[in-house]
Amino acid sequence: MRCAGPALCRRQLVSTHVQRRALARTADDAWLFAGRCEFAGALAREQLEIPLPGNVPQIAFAGRSNVGKSSLINSLVGRNNLARVSNTPGRTQQINFFLLRNALALADLPGYGFAKAPVRERDLWALLIDSYLVNAQNIQAVMVLIDSRRGVMSADEEFFAKLQTNNTPYHIVLTKCDKVSDIAAVAEKVADYGSPNVHEPLIAATSSRKRVGIRELQGVLATVSGLDIRRLRK
Repeated sequence: MRCAGPALCRRQLVSTHVQRRALARTADDAWLFAGRCEFAGALAREQLEIPLPGNVPQIAFAGRSNVGKSSLINSLVGRNNLARVSNTPGRTQQINFFLLRNALALADLPGYGFAKAPVRERDLWALLIDSYLVNAQNIQAVMVLIDSRRGVMSADEEFFAKLQTNNTPYHIVLTKCDKVSDIAAVAEKVADYGSPNVHEPLIAATSSRKRVGIRELQGVLATVSGLDIRRLRK
């Protein structure tokens, strides 16, 4: 398992192949995330088609309810209210797609592990997520968000197992890292959950509130997307 972002491992920064590429492309990924970004549509249980152009690569954001998915997406694109932020767990009940420069889609998945929701509702959300992950053609990776204060919980373990069963590549993003005193220790504890389907799985530490690790994560996402951003800029 490799780590990306400031203050993650015993050494301050581990520069993996993926991250070296990301850091070398800061001008390009800044261009990607600073441009036009709009809500492209949503995928609900009764829908069959993803509301995106056919060949647009997708990066999905998943995690427990209230882990900070919407806040992180807003921070990545420099907007305060593109993705709806709520303090109420279980608010996101569909898959929301956000399109960057008509070239890359970020998918905000419903949170899992919300114990207070009715069992039927939780089952339907799980079916929606499963259907998307299995049937979507252009998912480049899933970014699994883990609350730094709480670490990996049973619902996360179940989701990791599901991704591994489906051979879905994923990376881990620690959220709210400004609220823990030793983020390196947190990263070490989650390292064993890295994707076996990725050559160099990453752990990125972020704080949407203080914008810690946001630029580094932009670089990782730009690389994971597979886009030739320099060609897009011409």
